[in-house]
Amino acid sequence: MNTASKPRVVVLGAGFGGLELTTLLSEAMGDSIDVTLIDQSDSFMFGFSKLDVMFGLKTPQAVRLPYKSYAKPGVRMLKRTITSIDPERRRVTTNDGVFDADHLVVALGAEYDFDATPGLSGTAEFYTVAGAERLRDVLPTFRKGKAMVGVCGAPYKCPPAPSECVLMLHDYLVRQGVREACEIALVLPLGSPVPPSPDTSRALLAAFAERDIKFVPGRRVASVDNARNVAVLDDGTEMPFDLFLGVPKHRVPPVVLESGMAENGWIPVNPRTLETRYENVHAVGDGANTGTPKAGVFAEGAARAVATGLIAKLRQSGSGSLYDGFGTCYIEFGGGRIGKVEVDFFSGPAPTGNYYEPSVALRADKETFGSSRRSRWFGL
Repeated sequence: MNTASKPRVVVLGAGFGGLELTTLLSEAMGDSIDVTLIDQSDSFMFGFSKLDVMFGLKTPQAVRLPYKSYAKPGVRMLKRTITSIDPERRRVTTNDGVFDADHLVVALGAEYDFDATPGLSGTAEFYTVAGAERLRDVLPTFRKGKAMVGVCGAPYKCPPAPSECVLMLHDYLVRQGVREACEIALVLPLGSPVPPSPDTSRALLAAFAERDIKFVPGRRVASVDNARNVAVLDDGTEMPFDLFLGVPKHRVPPVVLESGMAENGWIPVNPRTLETRYENVHAVGDGANTGTPKAGVFAEGAARAVATGLIAKLRQSGSGSLYDGFGTCYIEFGGGRIGKVEVDFFSGPAPTGNYYEPSVALRADKETFGSSRRSRWFGL
């Protein structure tokens, strides 16, 4: 079969969603379809690895997974910068070529809107790789004073990450021998650390209290006054700091905004099928407004649903499965212990969460989560 006659599937973004989707299509269809996976980066990194880099537990080189190791039958992996998306025509323009699709999947994730929070660009943040690397060098210089993790808007990627950050910061300052000279605070726009799981939230609140970490719920950082080292919250409260670790407001990348696909910063989709309002165009992962958290495991679940639907359509037999809105998150509690929460968003009238107490043993589960995907996607 020549390439011209094969169904063309173009997937934008090689994160959890794009990698799992193209892997499933390759496994089911092989080279009977023409799949193009486009990403502007050289490598993939698990989100939780940024905290490891930030606190000097791992080097950036050790946690980067190069895309050159991704090789699947029927899939072309291309490094390109996407300059425009035409969802009506399913046409993608890049810095090196134009790609037309019979089926287009947008999995470009969420990006950070630093300009949405005045003063934020003059502070430190740990949600980008570059930000985590900078903090790795900044943290050793913080010996006393007020440290603050401030979230500037919701939703944001990996909801437990700010809580993990303050707990790991506590451990770091203890190792440095300066914890008693430092204060730690967390400002969160949510009412609790993990709203779908009250048990998880209670455990995190107990961990904060045990470590003398101040928790400010239901508030976001509205602006940062770097001249005075003060964070201004959305109710006007001022919180002074000596070290500010920001979580920027999130939104889809500018190229998605310019495409007209987004509303209020996110792509509207059918939450069970991930279909957009455009024919044969799906969106998965952090950029899609599904009502589930913006985390890799949920992007992966959405990708599985899209893959089954595409495979059924391309084979002209059977039907796809619906996105189940289920995901497992591992949470660093400090002291080498890992907690776990399993969250189910769609099977009942309200989201539910099963909480597993932190333990050293659960670290092996988290490591298996990472190593299984490293092997499945990259053969490493």
